[in-house]
Amino acid sequence: MKHILLLSTILFSAFLTTAQCDGERYRNYVFDSFNVLTNVEYGSNVKYDGNPQTLLMDVYMPAGDTYTERPVVVVAHGGFFVSGSKTGTDVVPICERLAKMGYVAVSIEYRLGFPITGALDAAMTEAAMRGLQDGKAAVRFLRKTVAEDSNLFGIDPSEIYFAGSSAGGYIALHLAYMDEESEIPAWVNVNNTGLEGGLEGNSGHPDYPSDVNAIVNIAGAIGDTAWIHPGDEPALLFHGTNDQTVPFGSDMQYAFGLLPVLEVDGSNSVDIKLTEVGIEHCFEIYEGMDHVPHVSNAAILDTTISIMSNFLSYQICGGELDCSYRNLTVGIDDIAANQEFEIYPNPAQQSFNIKNLPSINTVSLYNQIGQLADQHFNKSDIDIQNLPKGIYLVHVVTDQKSEVLRLVVE
Repeated sequence: MKHILLLSTILFSAFLTTAQCDGERYRNYVFDSFNVLTNVEYGSNVKYDGNPQTLLMDVYMPAGDTYTERPVVVVAHGGFFVSGSKTGTDVVPICERLAKMGYVAVSIEYRLGFPITGALDAAMTEAAMRGLQDGKAAVRFLRKTVAEDSNLFGIDPSEIYFAGSSAGGYIALHLAYMDEESEIPAWVNVNNTGLEGGLEGNSGHPDYPSDVNAIVNIAGAIGDTAWIHPGDEPALLFHGTNDQTVPFGSDMQYAFGLLPVLEVDGSNSVDIKLTEVGIEHCFEIYEGMDHVPHVSNAAILDTTISIMSNFLSYQICGGELDCSYRNLTVGIDDIAANQEFEIYPNPAQQSFNIKNLPSINTVSLYNQIGQLADQHFNKSDIDIQNLPKGIYLVHVVTDQKSEVLRLVVE
């Protein structure tokens, strides 16, 4: 009976989510702020050393949203399976921005650590397996909250996506494509502490499915692209060509930059395999960039969020898949208090200049309903004589960062 009720809920929720596709929600910043529920317990298991761990997640939701059947994106942090946090700079900015687009974003912690031994291939693969098991438990927990807990977070259980950065990208890729017990490498002992239960694991909520609609991999890798088959989940891939931490293609994965572990298949190899078997996907290549550049480069973060919103909204709403960068519109009151750039004069009548600007790529002006009103490239002195009077948002993108300013045109 439980599964019949869950199926009915999923079908009804899918109808409601499709009705929310208005061309702005899930694609642009339609909410000014978000709320976060921290340290929500989603499961438990034992770590590699036998010590128990309660597994926690932070749930980001758009503030003031009236919808209660929203797509949810589970996000897993990086840290080579030995460090990192659900509050890390590689995941929090992503969760915050997704929430302001109307998604529910969930940042999870997972079991970390592995013994440093002579058999690092087994130790690291087992660490990735524990992360995979915990990621699956997080997905199952979210479905459980719909069926048993009055849909605490207002999610659509038929629209669950999984994203990960670095080690979290490993988890995302393996969650999607390592789906047969026979694919577990022979050197992994599934009877070791904390690994019981195979691919699904024992981290909680076994009565619910752990499948997801699609994945987002940021600078992760998979053990073997042979695990990818026709009909598997769509994927969005991001990777820097000069990544010194996780291979861009098929190469040796090193631990701590020194110790060889095993050969893995990075995003470029995953892209080739996805193309070969006909799985729809996007691949954004960060030419010459190192590992997870979105953490330190605001322009790359902006690009990452833009393409992610294209990919996810396509999965939810349909239409045409766009794998390229798109300027994001922003809510009129969503202006940061600690801006570095400055518009002068403001209010302005005929033109304005952007001060404290070392370099510039684009200046985009949006009106109060989010429509692109004007755009300029490689210039900081902007002519506005043809703009109607009113309040505008000015989205400034440089090589180093992206910032949104408020402009009054008189």
